[in-house]
Formats: sequence, C-alpha cells, structure tokens
Amino acid sequence: MKNKELSHQDLEHIWHPCTQMKDHEFLPIVPIKKAHGVYLEDFEGNKYIDAISSWWVNIFGHTNEYINQKIKDQLDNLEHVILAGFTHEPIIKLSKRLVALSPAGLNRCFYADNGSSAIEVALKMSYHAHKNNGEKRTLFVSLKNSYHGETIGALSVGDVELYKQTYEPLLIRSIQTEVPRDKSKESALEAATKFEELCEQRAGEISALIIEPLVQGAGGMHMYHPEFVSLVSVTCKRYGIHLIADEVMVGFGRTGTMFACEQAKISPDFMVLSKGLTGGYLPLSVVLTTDAIYNSFYCDYSEQKAFLHSHSYTGNALACAAANATLDLFQNNNVIENNKKTAAYMLKKLQKFQELKQVASIRQTGMICALDLQGYDPRERIGLKVYSYGLENGVLLRPLGSTIYFMPPYIITHDEIDKMFNVAYEAISQL
Repeated sequence: MKNKELSHQDLEHIWHPCTQMKDHEFLPIVPIKKAHGVYLEDFEGNKYIDAISSWWVNIFGHTNEYINQKIKDQLDNLEHVILAGFTHEPIIKLSKRLVALSPAGLNRCFYADNGSSAIEVALKMSYHAHKNNGEKRTLFVSLKNSYHGETIGALSVGDVELYKQTYEPLLIRSIQTEVPRDKSKESALEAATKFEELCEQRAGEISALIIEPLVQGAGGMHMYHPEFVSLVSVTCKRYGIHLIADEVMVGFGRTGTMFACEQAKISPDFMVLSKGLTGGYLPLSVVLTTDAIYNSFYCDYSEQKAFLHSHSYTGNALACAAANATLDLFQNNNVIENNKKTAAYMLKKLQKFQELKQVASIRQTGMICALDLQGYDPRERIGLKVYSYGLENGVLLRPLGSTIYFMPPYIITHDEIDKMFNVAYEAISQL
C-alpha cells in the first residue's frame, strides 16, 4: 500500500489526538512503515528525522536492538498478570533500580499506564494522605503556564487557557502561582517569594504544589533556574505542603542529569515518571513517594484508609522489561556525559537562529533546545508551515504554536543534528 491509500483509510475511522481533523483535508497523514534509530520511514521510502522523539518518549532510538531483544525474551515467559495480590520479577527489579536512582527518601513505587494517569495518582494520594492524617486540604497549586496532562485531574492543575475554558465545570480546585520569567536566579527568587506569600495566606487549604522542574514542556518549552525548585521545596516543608515533581518529560537524562530535581538538590514528596521510562516502547508510568506517605495508608482493612486507585495493566511485565532494558542502557553506557557533549553541539547550532529577524529568543536546557518566532498573527499558524516544510525535507518538527523545539533521541549524530537544524533554519527563513 502507498501513503495516499493508507491515509485515506485512516481518515475513515481514526480520530487523532491534539489534531483539528479538518486540517487533514489539505495536510496529509503520514503512514509510517518502519523506524530505526532517529529515522521514521513511510510506505514510499521517505525518511524523517524524529526531532521530537515521538512526543518526547523515544530516547535511545527506534527499534533499538537491545530493548527489542529484552521485550522478546520477556514475551516468551510472561506478558501480563494482575498486580493485586501478585507480582513478577521485572517489576521488582525495576522498582529497586528506580528507588536507587531517585532522590533520597523516595522508597515506594505506585505504577500506572501513562503520564496523565500518574499525575492523577499523585494528586489523589496527596489529598488522601492529608485526610488520613486528619487534615482536609482540597486545594492544589501549580505554576502559571503549566501542563500536566489531559485527564480531568491533570487538566485541573494545568494552566492551558483553552482547556480550562472548555472543561472548567468539570475541574477540581486549583490555583496558579508565578513561574520564573526566565532562567535567572533573580526571577527564581521573585517567583518563589510569590509562592511564599500565597502559603502565608492559604497554606492550611493546600494539599500539594505540582511543578515541572526546570522546563515547562507544552507551555512553550519555558525554562527556569533550579534555584526556584530549591526555594519552593523549603517552603512546602515549612507549611506541610506536598511537593509533586512532574518529571514525565524532563526525567531520564533529558535536562543534563538523570532527573531534573537533582539540579536543585531536593527530594520531592512525589516524583512522577513516564515517557522515557520504557525508552518509548510501551505505556508505563510510576509515582515514587516516601515511606511516610506510604505509612499513612498502612492499616487494618476496617480502618478504611487504603489508597483507592487501580489500572488493569498496572505494572505490565512487557513494559517493565522495556524499562529495565532502558535502565541497562543508562547503566552500561556513559549516557549523561555523552548527552552533555551532544547538547553542547546542539547549542552551537542553535546560536545561528539569532541572526534571523523572525526569531525572538533561543534557549536550551540539556537535550532540549527551543526558539520563539515573532511578528506573526496566531491565525497565520506559522508553526504548521514549519511542520509542513520539515516533512517535505525529511525532518519531523512539531512546533508548539510559535515555539519551535528540538528534542531528538540521545543517539542522534552530529550529521543528523546538522540536518535537523538546517531544515528548521530554512523553514523559518522562508516565513
């Protein structure tokens, strides 16, 4: 089958996410036949560099031979088993490794299927832990410009105006506090002070503060200094407020350390992981939390303090095998140091965009580079123009509005980085 025929069949039945389906009257769906390394290949042999790691999940390349083999090995033994009352070796191994890798004190793992679901777990667990300890704290605080997913709870603590306006009657109680305006220590202090002032007034209501450490992903790849994380962590402890670190996007080496929280030298009450956890292979997420929170639910059945949450595919054995294989690659290769070298090369290529009049600013944190376009009416949909040009020239770029970003798999070569940036440069210069 060719691309056109498959695209037509797709549109007969499939409703795609984050998509205005009417766009596909003029914008072709791209059917992918196979993938390897940083490349996606369609049914006509066209190849595309996956500059966004397929929504930030694929960190060691597509069809990675090592991860492939580990999943195949697991498939011959156990594909899945209920996690209530049962367990299996891959999840035990994975949990021990995650606890060892994570900030000190995060000793308990609760598994779910995806990032949004894990955010729901963390929110419910925070509220319920306070409840079990005799406190009624029903308010959550997040940062302005934040995004934590699109299930109802996760959507509630995000700050995407369109979503909030549309689903407002369904949302749980949350308010937003200031996010640092840039990567300076001064703006980190200013924003942390605002949160302190909020706590002085309403701390008794607040269950948790939830943040995306260092980089707000869907919020235009907005970046800020780790000092902010350090300061709000201290404030949370002072007022008995839980700190939820949403590391779904920034975890597993993306920001220059294994977890972004490490750069702030803090240990949150909850750390939420997904995306890169399985190397981009299978849905899996986990909430790591403390013994203190775990113990607040530990009771006799008659006390009715148990945590009320479950997923049918919790702790899927195949997904855990993929996650263990991913951690093997970190353990057996100098990934973090290699990423720093790759990030330095990416920054060098990013600097060139400053010469374009269409570009307002550039920024980088680890293996995330971003730039903002200026001077355009949102109705022009310039991001869509960059996306289309990229596909025509062999690069998958998926802008966030007028923000163009680069988050390739860690295995990308310098030649592939050159092409990725050159195509983006050409696309922007022609706007």
